[in-house]
Parts: sequence; structure tokens; C-alpha cells
Amino acid sequence: MTAHTTPAGPAAGPRAARRRLIRELLLVAGFFTVYKAGRLLSTDRTAEAFRNADRIWDAERLLHLPGEGAVQRLLLHGDALVTTANTYYAAVHFPATALFLIWLYLRRPAHYLWTRRVLAVLTGAALVLHLAYPLAPPRMLPAAGLIDTGQVYGPTVYRAAPDADTLANQFAAMPSLHFGWALMLAIGVIVATRGGRGEKGGKGGRGGQGSPWRLLWLLHPLVTLLVIVGTANHYWLDAIVAAALLGIALLVVPRPRPDDRDGTGADTGTGTGMDGEAGTRADDGAEGAVRALPRQKNTAEPVGAGK
Repeated sequence: MTAHTTPAGPAAGPRAARRRLIRELLLVAGFFTVYKAGRLLSTDRTAEAFRNADRIWDAERLLHLPGEGAVQRLLLHGDALVTTANTYYAAVHFPATALFLIWLYLRRPAHYLWTRRVLAVLTGAALVLHLAYPLAPPRMLPAAGLIDTGQVYGPTVYRAAPDADTLANQFAAMPSLHFGWALMLAIGVIVATRGGRGEKGGKGGRGGQGSPWRLLWLLHPLVTLLVIVGTANHYWLDAIVAAALLGIALLVVPRPRPDDRDGTGADTGTGTGMDGEAGTRADDGAEGAVRALPRQKNTAEPVGAGK
């Protein structure tokens, strides 16, 4: 049986890995396409979006939340600062999330599945809310008195006229997936690297707590929050609702097992772990056969002696 199972492992492993990779790419691309198509269904609800914007602005003042203009005034102290903020908003969101998922897929397969499911729940809930509650961003609200920094200083991902924008729904301000995804990225990295170098009693002896430097990943959602508010693309409440939806998603989706934190989980996910298990069973069987040989020899000796 060893001769049949051992050669099959290397051949089946790469094929299975390629199939899983293609399936994941199609799944993510399909989900993203459905999300983008769904968002565009509310582009013609301009009047409702502005009425909801007035309600959100009044609710924030009632809750005594800081004005979005305070953050924008800090960005407007220099052209380089506001341009950097616009670039961060336009260029970091999708690439950072994609690189994060690729890293998890290659190094932490169990955490990749967990993160993908959490992001799917969060994004699906956001799509429902975008369709049910169209909301004009603060850059469009006259009462806010804010500047559309993307149009004035650049770069921007939106057209000046929302009705002419066929690539994005500018009335999908709540919740802010910029902030929700950034927060999940930070949480995902922190959880996936929790084992650290001291996970198995190694250097540092931290007992599986990992390096405290990984908490610096929380700067990503913090910077994202200041950027989305300072560029007048989102209200404070947009980020608060995104965090609440993410919290619900984290409660609904089970977390990975503790033994899947390190890189060895990648071998299990690609089929190497199964081959290793089969190899272990084969070794156990071979060991059992070796142990049986002395007993066969002992039984043969008396027979030969009798002859």
C-alpha cells in the first residue's frame, strides 16, 4: 500500500492546490462583481440620499460627535498632506486588502478562510444597507461646509457628477467599507501572528502571545478613519456602523482553531498534511511488520529443530 499512496501525494498536491486557487479567485471575483452591480442599483435615488444625509448630520450633532471639518482643516494645512490623504483613500483600500488575503492564503490557510467569510458577511450586510439607506457623503452636503478634496487637490476615484459615475455609487456612504475592511485587516494580522516566536516555548518565552509590535497594525484603520473623514467621503457614523457590523460578523463566523495559527497549517491545507498522515500510517504499519518478524522467526526455529 505504501507504493501506491506515496507517489500519488506529490502529483495530486499541486493539482488540488491549483484548483483551490482558481476556485478562490473566481469566488472573490464573483462576489465583488455582485457587490459592485448591487451598489449601482441606488444611484438614481438622489433626493432620498440627501434627505438621509441631513438626518445623519443632525444625529451627529445631537450625539455631540466632533465635526468632520476639524479633521479636514488639519489636512488642508499643506497641499502635500491633503494629496497624500487623497492618494491613501484612492490607492490603498483594495491593494492592501488583496495583499492581506494573498498572504493569509499562502501562509495561514485557516485564517484566510475565517477572514474571507468575515469579509463576505460584512460586505453583504453593507450592500443591503447601501440599497436600503442611500446616503450622500458629507462632501456633497451644503450644511457640512466641507471641500471635496479629491476634486480640488486630486487624485480622486469619483466623477464630479454622481449621476455620470458609472463605476461607483457615490451614495453608498454608510457603512464605510474603507474603514470596515481596514479594521478587519488589522484584526486578521494580529490574530494570525498571535503565536509569534514564543508559541512553542522558543526565544522570548512569551507563551504564544506574539510580538507586541503587531498591534501597530491598528494604525491602518486609524489612519483610514482620519482619511475618510478628512477627505469628506464619510461621516463618523459611517465608520461606527461599519465597526458594529464587523463585530456582528466576528461573532457569527467561528474563529480558527488555536493549532492552525502557525505556518504548518498551510501544509495541511495543500494536502501535504494528508500525505504526512498517510506516511505516518504506513510507517506504523511497517513498524508493526518489523515487530512481527521476530515472532515468526521464533516459531520457525522450533519447527526446524524438530526436523
